[in-house]
Amino acid sequence: MTERARDFFEMGGYALYVWPAWGLALVILGALALAAHRARQAARQALAESERA
Repeated sequence: MTERARDFFEMGGYALYVWPAWGLALVILGALALAAHRARQAARQALAESERA
């Protein structure tokens, strides 16, 4: 690994705080996207059922 890349990944000594924060943010965003997808599917299914009635 080059020195510049190592400096980037070490984040000036704050990597212990920066990378877990990024990871947590990605997990939360993924969970929100999944929740939105499931809610959309449920809404489409409810609409389809109400149109059949």
